[in-house]
Amino acid sequence: MAESESQEGNSDDRGKKVENFEMDMEELIEKIEDLTVRVSWLAFDNIALQTNPDLPRAMQHLEDAYLACKEQMEKQQEVLME
Repeated sequence: MAESESQEGNSDDRGKKVENFEMDMEELIEKIEDLTVRVSWLAFDNIALQTNPDLPRAMQHLEDAYLACKEQMEKQQEVLME
């Protein structure tokens, strides 16, 4: 009787270990997938920059224009609120 109870306990422990292992593996796979995507984007950006050296300047111009537009929109919203 005690022997069968200890076997059930061992079985439960094994089940928990397997479940924990599976969860750990899923987390690791998700992290690896995230890193793979990041590396892919880094490679893409690097190739784009090498192909078109003017790209950073154009991106900076777009960012500046966006920030100026955003600032104007915020000012207009403040005026409308008053």
